[in-house]
Amino acid sequence: MSSKPRIFSAHSHTALLCTRTHQIAALILVTATFFFTRLFDQSFPPSPCYLDRHLNLHVAKTNDAGHLLWPDRGYGSHLSLKIYVYDDNEIDGLKDLLYGRDGSISSNACLKGQWGSQVKIHRLLLESRFRTRKKEEADLFFVPAYVKCVRMLGGLNDKEINQTYVKVLSQMPYFRRSGGRDHIFVFPSGAGAHLFRSWSTYINRSIILTPEGDRTDKKDTSAFNTWKDIIVPGNVDDGMTKTGATVFQPLPLSKRKYLANYLGRAQKKVGRLKLIELAKQYPDKLECPELQFSGPNKLGRVEYFQHLGNSKFCLAPRGESSWTLRFYESFFVECVPVILSDQVELPFQNVIDYTEISIKWPSTSIGPELLDYLASIPDEVIEQIIGRGRQVRCLWVYAPDSEPCSTMRALMWELQRKVRQFHQSAETFWLHNGSVVNRNLVEFAKWKPPMPLP
Repeated sequence: MSSKPRIFSAHSHTALLCTRTHQIAALILVTATFFFTRLFDQSFPPSPCYLDRHLNLHVAKTNDAGHLLWPDRGYGSHLSLKIYVYDDNEIDGLKDLLYGRDGSISSNACLKGQWGSQVKIHRLLLESRFRTRKKEEADLFFVPAYVKCVRMLGGLNDKEINQTYVKVLSQMPYFRRSGGRDHIFVFPSGAGAHLFRSWSTYINRSIILTPEGDRTDKKDTSAFNTWKDIIVPGNVDDGMTKTGATVFQPLPLSKRKYLANYLGRAQKKVGRLKLIELAKQYPDKLECPELQFSGPNKLGRVEYFQHLGNSKFCLAPRGESSWTLRFYESFFVECVPVILSDQVELPFQNVIDYTEISIKWPSTSIGPELLDYLASIPDEVIEQIIGRGRQVRCLWVYAPDSEPCSTMRALMWELQRKVRQFHQSAETFWLHNGSVVNRNLVEFAKWKPPMPLP
């Protein structure tokens, strides 16, 4: 360094003074900003918008317009996904899974009943704004099939269903690419994916949409995996879910004849048999008519909902499987659903607090104590529970995903959570240039069906 004295010009001295002045002013500004920020934070409560997003004040979180909100964590701030729906003409065998071996089963026939969700989801996806017709840009792939209906109407037997599924999957290069992780299947009944006997071999990594979360009563393993699969609502009669006048108008609590009811068959199930015996002991409190599917005592569509809505509480015990359609129907006749199925899985648990809209009672404690407990709940509390149920029952309605509240809207959010940006399987490999190949080093674009499956 030079030993000569430093000489500052007038310009340099002014610049130095200016710099020091700015530094002092900046320090004062930062201090003042911090002080006033703390002061305002302590003086004013958080805004309602903030509360809606971060505190579970109600049965479900909503925005200013009253629309249900999905949490940002794990879902993203907005819906952005593309789903490819396989066409029944593009894959040999897919028509059999939809219409039976001879094509005689109509989709309208399969639309009826509690398993109609298999048709509704397919139809609504075909019209969805999230549908893409380009496989290469799809995030997820939907495989349509009405096998529950087809099997019941004699269109395919169990062996044929199994063989046809394997045949269909062997013609899907994108299924092979991901090992099925980005493919969606619907199994709308209590049997779940067990309708496809070899599910555990071929689609054990795929996304399964089903109302059924447990079949360990009859199967060694449950086909439902809480981390990859999605519970969907059962298909409630359109006459009860439509906009406007429904086939049954809920009665005031004061005009309901019974405290509780169970409408269903015994099916030799312990919980249901207990309820039937309990109804014999307390006929003025509990209604349990034996449902008939034919003959003069068969309950018609309207009569069924009239009976269901004539009680304050609707009991939903386990049947052949853990889920029951009565749980969802309860919200539309406006009785409080009482779950008597210990292993039941419920839909959309990330947004719904079920303690606010229902009761779950141990199936091992079905007896007079259950009726005593229900009778102890004041009518004003029952009204509050029913009112909260009205807020979320739109999630049980199979309407377009363009609706702010519908099963399909909720399903889009849940599916978005399953999207992977990278796809691989035990039979997928890649090279230094980014090309995806199979075990024989054949590039993905050149994979030709039928392809070997695991």
